[in-house]
Amino acid sequence: MKKFKISGSSLLGAGLGWWVFGPVGALLGFVVGTMADKVSTDFERGSAIGNPRDGFVAALLILIAAVMKADGKVVRTELDFVKAYLRGSFSESKTAEALLMLRDILSKDIPLEQVAAQIARHVDYNSRVQLVHMLFGVANADGHIPQSEQDMIRHIALLLGLSTIDYDAVLNMYVKDTTSAYKILEVEATASNEEVKKAYRRMAIKFHPDKIAHLGEEFQASAKNKFQHVNEAYNTIKKQRGFN
Repeated sequence: MKKFKISGSSLLGAGLGWWVFGPVGALLGFVVGTMADKVSTDFERGSAIGNPRDGFVAALLILIAAVMKADGKVVRTELDFVKAYLRGSFSESKTAEALLMLRDILSKDIPLEQVAAQIARHVDYNSRVQLVHMLFGVANADGHIPQSEQDMIRHIALLLGLSTIDYDAVLNMYVKDTTSAYKILEVEATASNEEVKKAYRRMAIKFHPDKIAHLGEEFQASAKNKFQHVNEAYNTIKKQRGFN
Protein backbone atom coordinates (compact mmCIF):
# COMPACT_ATOMS: atom_id res chain seq x y z
CA MET A 1 0.00 0.00 0.00
CA LYS A 2 1.27 3.44 -0.89
CA LYS A 3 1.99 5.69 2.09
CA PHE A 4 1.41 9.38 1.56
CA LYS A 5 3.43 11.90 3.48
CA ILE A 6 1.44 13.76 6.12
CA SER A 7 2.97 17.14 6.88
CA GLY A 8 1.84 20.68 7.41
CA SER A 9 3.06 21.69 3.97
CA SER A 10 1.55 18.77 2.04
CA LEU A 11 -1.70 18.81 0.10
CA LEU A 12 -3.41 17.09 3.02
CA GLY A 13 -2.20 18.64 6.25
CA ALA A 14 -1.01 17.25 9.56
CA GLY A 15 -4.43 17.00 11.19
CA LEU A 16 -5.86 13.50 10.79
CA GLY A 17 -9.56 13.37 10.12
CA TRP A 18 -12.47 11.26 8.91
CA TRP A 19 -10.97 10.88 5.43
CA VAL A 20 -8.09 8.72 6.74
CA PHE A 21 -10.33 5.71 7.43
CA GLY A 22 -13.17 4.02 5.58
CA PRO A 23 -13.37 3.76 1.78
CA VAL A 24 -11.94 7.28 1.30
CA GLY A 25 -8.80 6.46 3.29
CA ALA A 26 -8.45 3.12 1.50
CA LEU A 27 -8.53 4.81 -1.91
CA LEU A 28 -5.99 7.39 -0.81
CA GLY A 29 -3.73 4.63 0.46
CA PHE A 30 -3.08 6.11 3.91
CA VAL A 31 -1.03 4.20 6.46
CA VAL A 32 -1.65 5.74 9.85
CA GLY A 33 0.83 5.45 12.68
CA THR A 34 0.55 6.27 16.39
CA MET A 35 -2.71 8.20 16.11
CA ALA A 36 -4.52 5.29 14.45
CA ASP A 37 -6.48 4.17 17.53
CA LYS A 38 -7.73 7.66 18.35
CA VAL A 39 -8.68 8.50 14.76
CA SER A 40 -10.38 5.13 14.30
CA THR A 41 -12.46 5.65 17.45
CA ASP A 42 -13.48 9.16 16.39
CA PHE A 43 -14.34 7.90 12.90
CA GLU A 44 -16.59 5.17 14.28
CA ARG A 45 -18.56 7.62 16.40
CA GLY A 46 -18.91 10.01 13.47
CA SER A 47 -16.87 12.98 14.69
CA ALA A 48 -14.36 14.61 12.38
CA ILE A 49 -10.99 15.81 13.59
CA GLY A 50 -8.42 17.69 11.60
CA ASN A 51 -8.96 20.48 9.08
CA PRO A 52 -12.30 20.35 7.18
CA ARG A 53 -10.43 21.57 4.12
CA ASP A 54 -8.35 18.36 4.02
CA GLY A 55 -11.43 16.15 3.97
CA PHE A 56 -12.86 18.32 1.19
CA VAL A 57 -9.68 17.91 -0.88
CA ALA A 58 -9.69 14.14 -0.36
CA ALA A 59 -13.34 13.92 -1.41
CA LEU A 60 -12.75 16.17 -4.42
CA LEU A 61 -9.90 14.05 -5.79
CA ILE A 62 -11.85 10.80 -5.51
CA LEU A 63 -14.99 12.26 -7.08
CA ILE A 64 -12.95 13.82 -9.90
CA ALA A 65 -11.56 10.35 -10.59
CA ALA A 66 -15.09 8.90 -10.67
CA VAL A 67 -16.19 11.51 -13.22
CA MET A 68 -13.08 10.99 -15.36
CA LYS A 69 -13.78 7.25 -15.46
CA ALA A 70 -17.47 7.74 -16.31
CA ASP A 71 -17.01 6.94 -20.00
CA GLY A 72 -14.84 3.90 -19.27
CA LYS A 73 -11.54 5.48 -20.25
CA VAL A 74 -9.14 8.17 -19.08
CA VAL A 75 -7.16 10.04 -21.70
CA ARG A 76 -4.16 12.33 -21.36
CA THR A 77 -6.11 15.40 -22.43
CA GLU A 78 -8.46 14.91 -19.45
CA LEU A 79 -5.50 14.83 -17.07
CA ASP A 80 -4.15 17.99 -18.71
CA PHE A 81 -7.49 19.73 -18.22
CA VAL A 82 -7.64 18.62 -14.57
CA LYS A 83 -4.07 19.81 -14.05
CA ALA A 84 -4.96 23.24 -15.41
CA TYR A 85 -8.06 23.33 -13.21
CA LEU A 86 -6.17 22.34 -10.05
CA ARG A 87 -3.57 25.01 -10.70
CA GLY A 88 -6.34 27.53 -10.19
CA SER A 89 -6.77 26.27 -6.62
CA PHE A 90 -3.34 25.05 -5.52
CA SER A 91 0.30 25.98 -5.71
CA GLU A 92 2.48 24.21 -8.29
CA SER A 93 3.89 21.78 -5.70
CA LYS A 94 0.47 20.92 -4.29
CA THR A 95 -0.96 20.54 -7.80
CA ALA A 96 1.81 18.03 -8.56
CA GLU A 97 1.00 16.13 -5.36
CA ALA A 98 -2.73 16.16 -6.18
CA LEU A 99 -2.05 14.74 -9.65
CA LEU A 100 0.06 11.92 -8.20
CA MET A 101 -2.74 11.06 -5.78
CA LEU A 102 -5.32 11.31 -8.56
CA ARG A 103 -3.38 8.97 -10.85
CA ASP A 104 -3.16 6.45 -8.01
CA ILE A 105 -6.92 6.68 -7.37
CA LEU A 106 -7.65 6.28 -11.11
CA SER A 107 -5.90 2.91 -11.05
CA LYS A 108 -8.35 1.57 -8.45
CA ASP A 109 -11.99 0.55 -8.42
CA ILE A 110 -14.03 3.27 -6.73
CA PRO A 111 -16.87 2.04 -4.48
CA LEU A 112 -18.83 5.20 -5.22
CA GLU A 113 -21.87 4.52 -3.05
CA GLN A 114 -19.73 3.85 0.04
CA VAL A 115 -17.44 6.79 -0.65
CA ALA A 116 -20.37 9.16 -1.14
CA ALA A 117 -22.04 7.92 2.04
CA GLN A 118 -18.87 8.63 4.02
CA ILE A 119 -18.56 12.10 2.48
CA ALA A 120 -22.24 12.87 3.15
CA ARG A 121 -21.80 11.97 6.82
CA HIS A 122 -18.80 14.20 7.39
CA VAL A 123 -19.00 17.11 4.94
CA ASP A 124 -21.53 19.91 5.49
CA TYR A 125 -24.25 20.52 2.92
CA ASN A 126 -22.88 23.78 1.49
CA SER A 127 -19.50 22.13 0.93
CA ARG A 128 -21.20 19.20 -0.83
CA VAL A 129 -22.90 21.66 -3.19
CA GLN A 130 -19.46 23.19 -3.80
CA LEU A 131 -18.03 19.73 -4.58
CA VAL A 132 -20.65 19.23 -7.30
CA HIS A 133 -19.95 22.72 -8.66
CA MET A 134 -16.24 21.91 -8.89
CA LEU A 135 -16.94 18.58 -10.58
CA PHE A 136 -18.82 20.45 -13.30
CA GLY A 137 -15.89 22.85 -13.56
CA VAL A 138 -13.49 19.97 -14.16
CA ALA A 139 -15.84 18.24 -16.62
CA ASN A 140 -16.27 21.53 -18.51
CA ALA A 141 -12.53 22.25 -18.68
CA ASP A 142 -12.55 21.76 -22.47
CA GLY A 143 -15.80 23.70 -22.93
CA HIS A 144 -17.99 20.61 -23.32
CA ILE A 145 -19.46 18.16 -20.82
CA PRO A 146 -20.14 14.69 -22.30
CA GLN A 147 -23.49 13.17 -21.37
CA SER A 148 -21.74 10.30 -19.56
CA GLU A 149 -20.04 12.80 -17.25
CA GLN A 150 -23.26 14.76 -16.74
CA ASP A 151 -24.98 11.52 -15.73
CA MET A 152 -22.15 10.61 -13.35
CA ILE A 153 -22.20 14.02 -11.65
CA ARG A 154 -25.96 13.80 -11.25
CA HIS A 155 -25.56 10.35 -9.69
CA ILE A 156 -22.89 11.69 -7.32
CA ALA A 157 -25.08 14.66 -6.37
CA LEU A 158 -27.96 12.33 -5.48
CA LEU A 159 -25.65 10.10 -3.45
CA LEU A 160 -24.33 13.18 -1.60
CA GLY A 161 -27.86 14.14 -0.67
CA LEU A 162 -28.22 17.29 -2.77
CA SER A 163 -31.78 18.36 -3.42
CA THR A 164 -32.96 18.18 -7.01
CA ILE A 165 -33.49 21.94 -7.10
CA ASP A 166 -29.94 22.66 -5.87
CA TYR A 167 -28.49 20.21 -8.38
CA ASP A 168 -30.46 21.79 -11.22
CA ALA A 169 -29.25 25.24 -10.14
CA VAL A 170 -25.61 24.15 -10.43
CA LEU A 171 -26.19 22.14 -13.63
CA ASN A 172 -27.68 25.16 -15.38
CA MET A 173 -24.59 27.21 -14.60
CA TYR A 174 -22.80 24.97 -17.12
CA VAL A 175 -25.45 23.39 -19.36
CA LYS A 176 -27.59 26.22 -20.68
CA ASP A 177 -31.07 26.28 -22.15
CA THR A 178 -33.74 28.97 -22.48
CA THR A 179 -34.81 28.56 -18.86
CA SER A 180 -31.35 28.22 -17.29
CA ALA A 181 -31.39 31.65 -15.64
CA TYR A 182 -34.62 30.75 -13.84
CA LYS A 183 -33.35 27.33 -12.80
CA ILE A 184 -30.19 28.88 -11.35
CA LEU A 185 -32.38 31.15 -9.21
CA GLU A 186 -34.64 28.16 -8.41
CA VAL A 187 -37.86 29.78 -9.66
CA GLU A 188 -40.31 29.05 -12.48
CA ALA A 189 -40.17 31.09 -15.68
CA THR A 190 -43.72 32.23 -14.83
CA ALA A 191 -42.58 33.84 -11.55
CA SER A 192 -43.44 37.50 -11.03
CA ASN A 193 -40.74 40.17 -11.00
CA GLU A 194 -41.05 40.42 -7.22
CA GLU A 195 -40.69 36.64 -6.86
CA VAL A 196 -37.57 36.77 -9.05
CA LYS A 197 -36.09 39.52 -6.86
CA LYS A 198 -36.81 37.52 -3.70
CA ALA A 199 -35.30 34.40 -5.29
CA TYR A 200 -32.14 36.31 -6.20
CA ARG A 201 -31.70 37.59 -2.65
CA ARG A 202 -32.23 34.07 -1.31
CA MET A 203 -29.73 32.51 -3.74
CA ALA A 204 -27.19 35.29 -3.18
CA ILE A 205 -27.16 34.30 0.48
CA LYS A 206 -27.30 30.56 -0.21
CA PHE A 207 -24.36 30.52 -2.65
CA HIS A 208 -22.27 33.27 -1.05
CA PRO A 209 -18.55 32.34 -0.87
CA ASP A 210 -18.61 32.90 2.90
CA LYS A 211 -20.70 29.71 3.18
CA ILE A 212 -17.55 27.64 2.56
CA ALA A 213 -15.01 29.97 4.20
CA HIS A 214 -14.01 27.08 6.49
CA LEU A 215 -12.45 25.31 3.47
CA GLY A 216 -9.80 28.02 3.15
CA GLU A 217 -8.79 30.55 0.52
CA GLU A 218 -7.81 27.89 -2.03
CA PHE A 219 -11.45 27.20 -2.86
CA GLN A 220 -12.75 30.76 -2.77
CA ALA A 221 -12.19 31.32 -6.51
CA SER A 222 -14.54 28.46 -7.38
CA ALA A 223 -17.11 29.66 -4.84
CA LYS A 224 -16.93 33.18 -6.28
CA ASN A 225 -17.48 31.72 -9.76
CA LYS A 226 -20.64 30.00 -8.54
CA PHE A 227 -21.79 33.26 -6.94
CA GLN A 228 -21.11 35.09 -10.21
CA HIS A 229 -23.41 32.68 -12.07
CA VAL A 230 -26.23 33.69 -9.72
CA ASN A 231 -25.63 37.37 -10.46
CA GLU A 232 -25.44 36.73 -14.21
CA ALA A 233 -28.72 34.78 -14.14
CA TYR A 234 -30.46 37.61 -12.31
CA ASN A 235 -29.08 40.22 -14.72
CA THR A 236 -30.21 38.10 -17.70
CA ILE A 237 -33.77 37.98 -16.40
CA LYS A 238 -33.77 41.70 -15.59
CA LYS A 239 -32.62 42.49 -19.11
CA GLN A 240 -35.21 40.19 -20.67
CA ARG A 241 -38.03 41.64 -18.58
CA GLY A 242 -36.83 45.23 -18.43
CA PHE A 243 -36.96 45.81 -14.67
CA ASN A 244 -34.37 47.09 -12.17
